[in-house]
Amino acid sequence: MDVKSRNYLLMNRQALEKDIKTSYIMDRMISDEVLTLQEEERVKQQNTQKERAAMLINIILTKDNNSYRSFYNALLHEGYRDLAALLQDGIPAISSGNGKSSMDGMTSYVKTVLCEGGVPQRPVVFVTRPKLVDAIKQKLCCLGSDPGWVTVYGMAGCGKTVLTAEALRDHQLLEDYFPGGVHWISVGKQDKAGLLIKLQNLCSRLEHDSTLSQRPPLNIEEAKDRLRLLMLRKYPRSLLILDDIWDSWVLKAFDNQCQVLITSRDRSVTDAVAGNKYEVHVESGLGHEKGLEILSLFVNMKISELPEQANCLVRECKGSPLVISLIGALLRDFPSRWEYYLKQLQNKQFKRIRKSSSYDYEALDEAMSISVEQLNDNYKDYYKDLSVLPKDVKVPTKVLCILWDMETEEVEDILQEFVNKSLLFCDRNGKSFHYYLHDLQLDFLTEKNRNQLQELHKNIVNQYKKYYKLNTPVPSQEDCMYWYNFLAYHMAGANMQKELRDLMFSLDWIKAKTELVGPAHLIHEYVEYSSILDQKDSTVRENFQEFLSLNGHLLGRQPFPDIIQLGLCQPETSEVYQQAKLYAQRETGTFYLEWINKKSLKNLYRLVVRPHRDAVYHACFSKDRQRIASCGADKTLQVFKAESGERLLEISAHDDEILCCAFSADGEFVATCSADKKVKIWNSRTGQRKCVYEEHSEQVNCCQFNNRSGQYLLATCSNDTFIKLWDLNKKYCRNTMMGHENSVNHCRFSPNDEYVASCSTDGTVKLWEARSGNELKSIEIKDFFKNADEQPDDVEVLVKCCSWSRNGDMILVVAKNKLLLFDVKTCGLLSQVIISHHSTIQYCDFCPGDELVAVALSHCSVELWNIKSLSKVAYCRGHMSWVHCVTFSPDGSLFLTSSDDQTIRIWETKKVCKSSDAVLKSELDVVFHNGEVMILAIYNQKHLQLINGNTDSVIMQTAAPESPISCCCLSEDLKFAAFGQESGTIKVLQLLDGKVLKSQEAYRTSVQHCQFTSDCQTLISSAHDSVIQVWNWQLSECVFLRGHKEAIKDFRLLENSKLLSWSFDGTVKVWNIATGNAEKDFACHGGAVLSCAVSPDGSKFSSTSADKTAKIWSFESSSVLHELKSHEACVRCCTFSPNNKLLATGDDKGEIRIWDILTGALLHFCSPVTVDEGEPTHGGWVTDLSFSPDSKMLVSSGGFLKWWNVTTGESLQTFYTNGTNLKSIHVSPNFKVYVTVDNLGILYVLQKL
Repeated sequence: MDVKSRNYLLMNRQALEKDIKTSYIMDRMISDEVLTLQEEERVKQQNTQKERAAMLINIILTKDNNSYRSFYNALLHEGYRDLAALLQDGIPAISSGNGKSSMDGMTSYVKTVLCEGGVPQRPVVFVTRPKLVDAIKQKLCCLGSDPGWVTVYGMAGCGKTVLTAEALRDHQLLEDYFPGGVHWISVGKQDKAGLLIKLQNLCSRLEHDSTLSQRPPLNIEEAKDRLRLLMLRKYPRSLLILDDIWDSWVLKAFDNQCQVLITSRDRSVTDAVAGNKYEVHVESGLGHEKGLEILSLFVNMKISELPEQANCLVRECKGSPLVISLIGALLRDFPSRWEYYLKQLQNKQFKRIRKSSSYDYEALDEAMSISVEQLNDNYKDYYKDLSVLPKDVKVPTKVLCILWDMETEEVEDILQEFVNKSLLFCDRNGKSFHYYLHDLQLDFLTEKNRNQLQELHKNIVNQYKKYYKLNTPVPSQEDCMYWYNFLAYHMAGANMQKELRDLMFSLDWIKAKTELVGPAHLIHEYVEYSSILDQKDSTVRENFQEFLSLNGHLLGRQPFPDIIQLGLCQPETSEVYQQAKLYAQRETGTFYLEWINKKSLKNLYRLVVRPHRDAVYHACFSKDRQRIASCGADKTLQVFKAESGERLLEISAHDDEILCCAFSADGEFVATCSADKKVKIWNSRTGQRKCVYEEHSEQVNCCQFNNRSGQYLLATCSNDTFIKLWDLNKKYCRNTMMGHENSVNHCRFSPNDEYVASCSTDGTVKLWEARSGNELKSIEIKDFFKNADEQPDDVEVLVKCCSWSRNGDMILVVAKNKLLLFDVKTCGLLSQVIISHHSTIQYCDFCPGDELVAVALSHCSVELWNIKSLSKVAYCRGHMSWVHCVTFSPDGSLFLTSSDDQTIRIWETKKVCKSSDAVLKSELDVVFHNGEVMILAIYNQKHLQLINGNTDSVIMQTAAPESPISCCCLSEDLKFAAFGQESGTIKVLQLLDGKVLKSQEAYRTSVQHCQFTSDCQTLISSAHDSVIQVWNWQLSECVFLRGHKEAIKDFRLLENSKLLSWSFDGTVKVWNIATGNAEKDFACHGGAVLSCAVSPDGSKFSSTSADKTAKIWSFESSSVLHELKSHEACVRCCTFSPNNKLLATGDDKGEIRIWDILTGALLHFCSPVTVDEGEPTHGGWVTDLSFSPDSKMLVSSGGFLKWWNVTTGESLQTFYTNGTNLKSIHVSPNFKVYVTVDNLGILYVLQKL
């Protein structure tokens, strides 16, 4: 670099480092070929913007004048005009001689050498591929001054010739390594006569200035000798380029100790010659952006102005430079044929993509078929077999060994022949080889052998059946994954209906496949092959598809659930249930459960997926409803199919939690924003990052694209109080909207894209004009929250979210627990509704039909409201934790919800709107009587229901009392029931007719527990205080048990009118309920006592506590026998075994321990195998435990139900409830019936099979 230019850079370095953002500047410098990709990576590795700028300037200082010019031009183009002005006087003058030409960047020396050597000129449309060009240059340098061969190889049309010619346009390379010049000869497919003519022409060219003109050589040997002498004597240190070599015998004519570069489709072509050998593999894949760039240059349009078909065309070209160039040249001549050529490519009409360039073959199919024709006949048949390989799949050698019934070595030899001729690609991954075809090669083969495809598919299925017989592949076999992924594909391709049905409707196959690859691919296959599977009846296929769709979040996790047990939870009419039942009856040694009251449950969602390993903060549909994008706390962006949940993309997108994601209107891009303060734009199909915006100074909460296709505008909002509007085509912030005084939580474009609405923690919603960024209106939402005195509420009103009506006339706003609907023109409140008194609204979305609004709530549920009638239409339960987001599909037929429970659920709007919202409270009582299961449950907090668990029928339901019901109990003779209310009232009623017999206003707080004595005459109860009431309801007499200092946790009746109670004060007391006196007082724990159990012989009791310990006590001596200390969390429950030898304890970490009562020794640790980043197997707390009568089994409740082998501590079975947080489990005396309720209010009556 000139001293003057260098001084200007150093002089202005401080200003440059302070202001420039390097990413776009580097893009321009790379396209100018003055900066390498490795240097770009060095800059990106720096931590701060300033450090990145400093590193870039350091690199430029080591380079030449062209780097200075490129940097200056990049500053101008990227809007740094003031900084460019500082460098203007330091721009070096362009010298003649070796200076760069302003037209094409070549020195006159290079032009002369290439012109004399016959090197082809750049194509009219040329897009650089710097990595490959650099690789060719590097291999040429490796030759040094020694003779040798550089082979540039790749499939037809991958750009070998153009890239080789481009590598030679390097002044330094030619001057330092090939001062004798370069000599290019296009060889092609030749016979001996043709080759001789080529050699004669080359010799003639090299002798052109010789004083003695010689006759042309008469044969190849003579030509070879003459060429050797010429290269040795007249052109030492020159390079010979042989373009398009097909046969190795041709090379022998040029094997004369000189430096040669060849281009070929056949990698092995140099095997027949001696000398040093170097290879450059030209991969056929151009990036999507490069493809668009080529098209735009051909048709002379900006990339942003290209029609919608351009993206599809580039995708269909499969990255082939030849195909993109052919299409581009055709479009230049016929600018209106975008749709036509797209259809030709989609329909594989390669003959119609005809020559419109300097390429040697008339049409695309000819270019590909000529390579195949070079194979001998046997090999052609083997190559034809590859016509049925799936696209984009690397096939293990073992698959082709099975197909051809050959040994591995034989198969590898055949395939290597294809690889050498660039007809196949090989991925050598460790010991095993995997093979694949380029998409265009596969398209060509498929089209060529269209009439034989069915037979070819049939052959591969038959060979599989012959090899595996009745077995299935096991994971240790290298071909295992191929068959699980593609056996159904081959059966469908062969139209083998019976075989496909037998496979897809087999629980064994489903179990094996889902354990390996999860359920999404299977769901996709049910959809894809439905026309074959449904030829007799669609019901069976629908049964299996629904089974996988609704259990996908369980089947995708470790430890893998028992698929037979999941199948037993399906409706009894389902083929899945019937297969599972047969299987369970055959497996005599395995523990299975029948859910006997499942008929009443209707699934309202159609798909449950678990794409993330942490909370899912946002999810949205693409405009065509085919794809869903999601993001969350695991810092990844996921894109998957809406129909099946099959993953299309997984991107580690940010350095912190991703808070929002959004599809562009045409579905081409996905935007993400994060707590790392960045906004990023991704290609939604390839996962390539398009750009990064770093102008927000705090976390970015929301990002939303505009609604119209063609123009890419993105609105983002942040805790920095700003909303920013970005133009993707221009890569800069178009407007910054300032006006909020606190964090901006949400923003959305109006349907016509003229306005942007924003919601803020400052209590306002603001409307902005999108074009100018000016604030139009502001609505003070906090004014609509008043306290009892009609004064503004002092509590901060955080406005969470807003949603526009379809016509843009109304806007829906969410704050705290209210929905507010405003008229956009007047800002007047049209209506408001309080959604819930117990939880806050997290998100809302208008259904495209305008009447329905979906609301996500913090207490795990979603509600649909009719905004016109202000009535709740549906209550959607299913999530196990906070719901962060709810979004309708563009047509309103579906909506999705995302939650802290790591799942996304897709619901059918119509189905949900027809459902009821019946919910049972988790407090219930169960009596097992003469083989019948009688359940007393609290229904919707208002009614008592007596349910026959065997028949799932409601025997009795009470009228709604004046206050919600909080607890209930049954008498042992099933004549009476009692319930406590939140108001503190207790009532006793007659079960025969539901008539209230007695009522007492017992407490001032909500009643927590109630229980009849065995004679049914007395009711014992406790509330949120320290007093227990013993109420003889028949005599209307009441005894109060006072002594605890804090609230009662629970109590238990003992024999002889005794009662055991335990409290949050850490004590346990024994009471005489006749006198009301405390007979024994145990100071058990430093923390709250959470549970107690009494030994079967009545001599001992155990206590567990929040202090992480359990203790065993003697009633007689009032002393502690054993302190059990190994728990790492609150010990929440305990139970003694019927044989009086064991105690089981469960804690809040999901762990269960079994202890020896006699010694206090720990016998077993019921193993929570941890899954997915430490999630406990019990899904949280262990809340209840019960032994079997023989003390050999244990059942526990928590996040779900588990059965354990007491002797080994191993899990025997898991029953996954729809919800979670099971508070208790009621077990029949024979240990065959189990009753519980989950946090969604669903009742489970389970019977051991």
